Amino acid sequence: MKARIANEIELLSYLKEVFPSSSSNTLRKMLSLGRVKINGEIIHAAKQKLLPGDTFELLNKATIEQHLRHTKQKEKKSIDLIYEDEQILVVEKPPKLLSVATDKLELDTLHSKCVDYLKQTDSKAWAYIVHRLDKETSGIMILAKNKRAKTYLQDQFSQRAVYRIYHALVESKPENQSGTINQYLLEDKNLNIKTTTKSNKNAKLAITHWELLSTNQSTSLVRVMIETGRRHQIRMAMKSIGHPIVGDLLHGASSNPVARICLHASSLEFLHPQDDEPVRFESNHPFNLL
Repeated sequence: MKARIANEIELLSYLKEVFPSSSSNTLRKMLSLGRVKINGEIIHAAKQKLLPGDTFELLNKATIEQHLRHTKQKEKKSIDLIYEDEQILVVEKPPKLLSVATDKLELDTLHSKCVDYLKQTDSKAWAYIVHRLDKETSGIMILAKNKRAKTYLQDQFSQRAVYRIYHALVESKPENQSGTINQYLLEDKNLNIKTTTKSNKNAKLAITHWELLSTNQSTSLVRVMIETGRRHQIRMAMKSIGHPIVGDLLHGASSNPVARICLHASSLEFLHPQDDEPVRFESNHPFNLL
Protein backbone atom coordinates (compact mmCIF):
# COMPACT_ATOMS: atom_id res chain seq x y z
CA MET A 1 0.00 0.00 0.00
CA LYS A 2 1.31 3.44 -0.95
CA ALA A 3 -0.09 6.94 -0.43
CA ARG A 4 0.96 10.60 -0.48
CA ILE A 5 0.56 12.74 2.63
CA ALA A 6 -1.83 15.68 2.17
CA ASN A 7 -1.53 17.48 5.51
CA GLU A 8 1.02 17.81 8.29
CA ILE A 9 0.35 15.08 10.86
CA GLU A 10 2.07 12.72 13.30
CA LEU A 11 2.67 9.21 11.97
CA LEU A 12 0.57 7.35 14.55
CA SER A 13 -2.34 9.73 13.99
CA TYR A 14 -2.07 9.16 10.26
CA LEU A 15 -2.14 5.39 10.75
CA LYS A 16 -5.30 5.75 12.86
CA GLU A 17 -6.94 7.66 10.01
CA VAL A 18 -5.94 5.08 7.42
CA PHE A 19 -6.76 2.04 9.58
CA PRO A 20 -9.63 3.21 11.82
CA SER A 21 -10.61 -0.34 12.83
CA SER A 22 -7.10 -1.23 14.10
CA SER A 23 -6.11 -0.77 17.74
CA SER A 24 -3.23 1.47 18.82
CA ASN A 25 -1.27 -1.65 19.80
CA THR A 26 -1.69 -3.10 16.32
CA LEU A 27 -0.57 0.15 14.71
CA ARG A 28 2.44 0.43 17.01
CA LYS A 29 3.37 -3.15 16.14
CA MET A 30 3.41 -2.14 12.46
CA LEU A 31 6.02 0.44 13.40
CA SER A 32 8.09 -1.84 15.66
CA LEU A 33 8.21 -4.53 12.96
CA GLY A 34 9.52 -2.03 10.41
CA ARG A 35 6.50 -2.25 8.13
CA VAL A 36 6.13 1.54 7.66
CA LYS A 37 8.23 3.49 5.19
CA ILE A 38 8.21 7.27 4.82
CA ASN A 39 9.96 8.60 1.72
CA GLY A 40 11.52 5.17 1.23
CA GLU A 41 12.96 4.92 4.75
CA ILE A 42 11.68 2.58 7.46
CA ILE A 43 10.35 4.64 10.38
CA HIS A 44 9.72 3.29 13.89
CA ALA A 45 8.85 6.51 15.74
CA ALA A 46 5.11 6.96 16.37
CA LYS A 47 5.54 10.73 16.75
CA GLN A 48 7.40 11.15 13.46
CA LYS A 49 6.08 14.33 11.82
CA LEU A 50 4.75 13.84 8.30
CA LEU A 51 4.68 16.76 5.85
CA PRO A 52 2.55 17.41 2.77
CA GLY A 53 4.06 15.60 -0.20
CA ASP A 54 5.74 12.86 1.89
CA THR A 55 5.19 9.34 0.59
CA PHE A 56 3.79 6.62 2.85
CA GLU A 57 4.24 2.90 2.22
CA LEU A 58 3.07 -0.09 4.26
CA LEU A 59 5.12 -3.23 3.66
CA ASN A 60 3.40 -6.61 3.84
CA LYS A 61 4.45 -9.13 6.48
CA ALA A 62 6.05 -11.51 3.97
CA THR A 63 8.39 -8.76 2.77
CA ILE A 64 9.42 -7.97 6.34
CA GLU A 65 10.01 -11.62 7.21
CA GLN A 66 12.19 -12.01 4.12
CA HIS A 67 14.15 -8.90 5.12
CA LEU A 68 14.63 -10.23 8.65
CA ARG A 69 15.87 -13.59 7.34
CA HIS A 70 18.33 -11.82 5.07
CA THR A 71 19.53 -9.69 7.99
CA LYS A 72 20.01 -12.80 10.16
CA GLN A 73 22.02 -14.45 7.40
CA LYS A 74 24.24 -11.39 7.14
CA GLU A 75 24.72 -11.36 10.91
CA LYS A 76 25.65 -15.04 10.96
CA LYS A 77 28.19 -14.42 8.23
CA SER A 78 29.96 -12.00 10.56
CA ILE A 79 31.85 -15.08 11.75
CA ASP A 80 33.39 -17.75 9.55
CA LEU A 81 31.87 -20.76 11.27
CA ILE A 82 33.63 -24.10 10.77
CA TYR A 83 31.75 -26.20 13.31
CA GLU A 84 29.24 -25.84 16.14
CA ASP A 85 27.57 -28.13 18.66
CA GLU A 86 26.22 -27.79 22.20
CA GLN A 87 29.72 -27.55 23.69
CA ILE A 88 31.99 -25.67 21.28
CA LEU A 89 32.32 -23.20 18.43
CA VAL A 90 35.13 -23.65 15.91
CA VAL A 91 35.68 -20.53 13.82
CA GLU A 92 38.23 -19.09 11.43
CA LYS A 93 39.70 -15.80 12.59
CA PRO A 94 40.62 -13.29 9.89
CA PRO A 95 43.91 -11.40 10.13
CA LYS A 96 43.98 -8.00 11.84
CA LEU A 97 41.15 -8.90 14.24
CA LEU A 98 41.80 -9.23 17.97
CA SER A 99 40.86 -12.57 19.50
CA VAL A 100 39.57 -10.84 22.63
CA ALA A 101 39.53 -7.29 23.97
CA THR A 102 42.58 -5.90 25.74
CA ASP A 103 42.65 -3.36 28.57
CA LYS A 104 41.52 -0.81 25.97
CA LEU A 105 38.13 -2.61 25.86
CA GLU A 106 37.92 -2.87 22.08
CA LEU A 107 34.40 -3.64 20.86
CA ASP A 108 35.23 -5.39 17.58
CA THR A 109 36.88 -8.73 18.40
CA LEU A 110 36.40 -12.33 17.35
CA HIS A 111 35.05 -13.04 20.82
CA SER A 112 32.43 -10.27 20.60
CA LYS A 113 31.35 -11.49 17.16
CA CYS A 114 30.92 -15.04 18.48
CA VAL A 115 28.90 -13.82 21.45
CA ASP A 116 26.65 -11.81 19.12
CA TYR A 117 26.23 -14.86 16.90
CA LEU A 118 25.15 -17.09 19.80
CA LYS A 119 22.78 -14.49 21.22
CA GLN A 120 20.81 -14.48 17.97
CA THR A 121 19.18 -17.71 19.12
CA ASP A 122 19.63 -17.50 22.91
CA SER A 123 19.88 -14.18 24.74
CA LYS A 124 21.63 -15.89 27.67
CA ALA A 125 24.28 -17.63 25.56
CA TRP A 126 27.97 -16.86 25.92
CA ALA A 127 31.26 -17.74 24.22
CA TYR A 128 34.24 -18.52 26.45
CA ILE A 129 37.78 -17.93 25.26
CA VAL A 130 39.88 -21.11 25.36
CA HIS A 131 43.04 -19.88 23.60
CA ARG A 132 44.08 -16.92 21.47
CA LEU A 133 45.73 -16.06 18.19
CA ASP A 134 47.78 -12.92 17.66
CA LYS A 135 45.87 -10.09 16.03
CA GLU A 136 47.85 -10.51 12.80
CA THR A 137 47.43 -14.29 12.67
CA SER A 138 44.52 -15.90 10.83
CA GLY A 139 43.10 -19.38 11.18
CA ILE A 140 41.28 -21.80 13.44
CA MET A 141 40.15 -20.90 16.94
CA ILE A 142 37.97 -22.82 19.34
CA LEU A 143 35.59 -21.23 21.85
CA ALA A 144 33.57 -22.99 24.53
CA LYS A 145 29.85 -22.51 25.07
CA ASN A 146 29.95 -23.28 28.81
CA LYS A 147 32.42 -23.08 31.68
CA ARG A 148 32.92 -26.82 32.00
CA ALA A 149 33.93 -27.15 28.36
CA LYS A 150 36.22 -24.13 28.71
CA THR A 151 38.06 -25.65 31.68
CA TYR A 152 38.30 -29.07 30.01
CA LEU A 153 39.79 -27.60 26.83
CA GLN A 154 42.14 -25.20 28.60
CA ASP A 155 43.51 -28.12 30.62
CA GLN A 156 44.39 -29.85 27.34
CA PHE A 157 46.22 -26.74 26.12
CA SER A 158 48.15 -26.39 29.39
CA GLN A 159 49.11 -30.08 29.31
CA ARG A 160 50.33 -29.76 25.69
CA ALA A 161 47.71 -32.27 24.60
CA VAL A 162 46.35 -30.18 21.73
CA TYR A 163 47.88 -30.85 18.31
CA ARG A 164 48.41 -27.48 16.60
CA ILE A 165 49.60 -26.92 13.05
CA TYR A 166 50.37 -23.58 11.41
CA HIS A 167 51.55 -22.58 7.97
CA ALA A 168 53.84 -19.61 7.48
CA LEU A 169 55.42 -17.87 4.54
CA VAL A 170 58.98 -16.93 5.48
CA GLU A 171 61.68 -14.89 3.80
CA SER A 172 64.33 -16.62 1.67
CA LYS A 173 65.17 -20.34 1.84
CA PRO A 174 66.18 -22.21 5.01
CA GLU A 175 69.35 -24.27 4.69
CA ASN A 176 67.78 -27.28 6.37
CA GLN A 177 64.66 -29.20 5.43
CA SER A 178 63.31 -29.17 8.98
CA GLY A 179 64.24 -28.35 12.55
CA THR A 180 63.22 -27.84 16.17
CA ILE A 181 63.67 -24.53 17.97
CA ASN A 182 63.75 -24.38 21.77
CA GLN A 183 63.60 -20.88 23.21
CA TYR A 184 62.94 -19.23 26.53
CA LEU A 185 60.72 -16.21 26.01
CA LEU A 186 60.01 -13.28 28.28
CA GLU A 187 57.20 -10.72 27.96
CA ASP A 188 57.96 -7.30 29.45
CA LYS A 189 55.52 -4.80 30.93
CA ASN A 190 55.05 -3.21 27.49
CA LEU A 191 54.07 -6.61 26.01
CA ASN A 192 57.30 -6.88 24.04
CA ILE A 193 58.66 -10.41 23.61
CA LYS A 194 62.36 -11.18 23.88
CA THR A 195 64.51 -14.25 24.34
CA THR A 196 66.14 -14.99 27.66
CA THR A 197 67.70 -17.92 29.51
CA LYS A 198 66.28 -20.79 31.49
CA SER A 199 67.63 -19.24 34.68
CA ASN A 200 65.21 -16.31 34.39
CA LYS A 201 62.36 -17.16 36.75
CA ASN A 202 59.81 -15.45 34.47
CA ALA A 203 60.97 -17.22 31.32
CA LYS A 204 58.60 -19.56 29.48
CA LEU A 205 59.83 -22.44 27.34
CA ALA A 206 58.70 -22.35 23.70
CA ILE A 207 59.12 -25.47 21.57
CA THR A 208 58.61 -25.07 17.82
CA HIS A 209 59.01 -27.74 15.12
CA TRP A 210 59.09 -26.73 11.46
CA GLU A 211 59.52 -28.30 8.04
CA LEU A 212 60.04 -26.81 4.58
CA LEU A 213 57.22 -27.49 2.13
CA SER A 214 58.16 -25.41 -0.92
CA THR A 215 60.46 -22.58 -1.89
CA ASN A 216 61.42 -20.27 -4.76
CA GLN A 217 64.54 -18.76 -3.17
CA SER A 218 62.88 -15.44 -2.23
CA THR A 219 60.17 -16.96 -0.01
CA SER A 220 59.43 -20.37 1.50
CA LEU A 221 56.31 -22.05 2.79
CA VAL A 222 56.87 -23.86 6.07
CA ARG A 223 54.66 -26.10 8.16
CA VAL A 224 54.97 -25.45 11.89
CA MET A 225 53.92 -27.58 14.85
CA ILE A 226 54.08 -26.06 18.32
CA GLU A 227 54.19 -27.96 21.59
CA THR A 228 53.75 -24.81 23.64
CA GLY A 229 51.57 -21.79 22.98
CA ARG A 230 53.54 -18.67 23.79
CA ARG A 231 52.76 -15.21 22.50
CA HIS A 232 54.69 -14.55 19.26
CA GLN A 233 56.29 -18.00 19.61
CA ILE A 234 56.39 -18.89 15.90
CA ARG A 235 57.39 -15.38 14.90
CA MET A 236 60.31 -15.43 17.35
CA ALA A 237 61.32 -18.93 16.24
CA MET A 238 61.48 -18.05 12.55
CA LYS A 239 63.40 -14.89 13.37
CA SER A 240 65.94 -16.92 15.34
CA ILE A 241 66.94 -19.01 12.30
CA GLY A 242 67.21 -15.97 10.06
CA HIS A 243 63.94 -16.47 8.17
CA PRO A 244 61.35 -14.09 9.60
CA ILE A 245 57.74 -14.47 8.55
CA VAL A 246 56.83 -12.35 5.53
CA GLY A 247 55.24 -9.10 6.72
CA ASP A 248 56.50 -9.44 10.30
CA LEU A 249 58.40 -6.16 10.40
CA LEU A 250 58.51 -6.29 14.20
CA HIS A 251 60.61 -9.44 14.09
CA GLY A 252 63.00 -8.69 11.26
CA ALA A 253 61.05 -9.06 8.01
CA SER A 254 62.35 -6.76 5.26
CA SER A 255 59.02 -6.20 3.50
CA ASN A 256 55.25 -6.46 3.83
CA PRO A 257 53.99 -7.20 0.29
CA VAL A 258 50.50 -8.44 1.18
CA ALA A 259 49.83 -6.04 4.08
CA ARG A 260 49.70 -8.76 6.72
CA ILE A 261 51.88 -11.19 8.65
CA CYS A 262 51.76 -14.45 6.70
CA LEU A 263 50.94 -16.84 9.53
CA HIS A 264 47.86 -19.08 9.59
CA ALA A 265 46.59 -21.58 12.18
CA SER A 266 45.62 -24.42 9.87
CA SER A 267 44.82 -27.37 12.15
CA LEU A 268 43.59 -28.13 15.67
CA GLU A 269 43.17 -31.60 17.17
CA PHE A 270 41.88 -32.18 20.71
CA LEU A 271 39.55 -34.31 22.83
CA HIS A 272 35.95 -33.20 22.61
CA PRO A 273 34.57 -32.07 26.00
CA GLN A 274 31.35 -34.02 25.44
CA ASP A 275 32.77 -37.54 25.10
CA ASP A 276 36.60 -37.44 25.21
CA GLU A 277 36.73 -38.47 21.57
CA PRO A 278 39.50 -36.93 19.41
CA VAL A 279 38.32 -34.36 16.87
CA ARG A 280 40.33 -32.51 14.25
CA PHE A 281 39.51 -29.35 12.33
CA GLU A 282 41.45 -27.96 9.40
CA SER A 283 41.62 -24.72 7.42
CA ASN A 284 43.44 -24.07 4.16
CA HIS A 285 46.21 -21.48 4.39
CA PRO A 286 45.93 -18.54 1.96
CA PHE A 287 49.61 -18.19 1.05
CA ASN A 288 51.40 -18.43 -2.29
CA LEU A 289 55.13 -18.08 -2.80
CA LEU A 290 56.05 -14.49 -3.66
